Amino acid sequence: MNIVVVGVCASGKSTLVKALNEIGFSAYHITQEHSCIPRLWRKRNPDLVIFLSASLATIRQRRKIAWGDETFRTQQIRLGDAKQYADLVIETDPLSPAEVLTHVLSFLNKHNRNGGEKFEVE
Repeated sequence: MNIVVVGVCASGKSTLVKALNEIGFSAYHITQEHSCIPRLWRKRNPDLVIFLSASLATIRQRRKIAWGDETFRTQQIRLGDAKQYADLVIETDPLSPAEVLTHVLSFLNKHNRNGGEKFEVE
């Protein structure tokens, strides 16, 4: 299964992709938030699109950034197409990386999107 993860900066994309790859999925994060190509995320022909969201306040807590509201709004616009077509949208503000992974694995298990194999967070 080819999984693409998109979302705003510091929403947890890299962390989620690493965890999914470690348990055997083929996962990639696409820097759609920086691209002016609205459908860049489609280049990997994903079987599943996961969209991670985070508020600007949370982003500022997670990472030292030199940009503000305007850049954040621009990122959201650039992510609009991916969010519209996402199979799963997760608001990561209140969640730990393990909880985000649990949500993804629960979705995969519930929708049998994992080849029939059941996955759990250890």
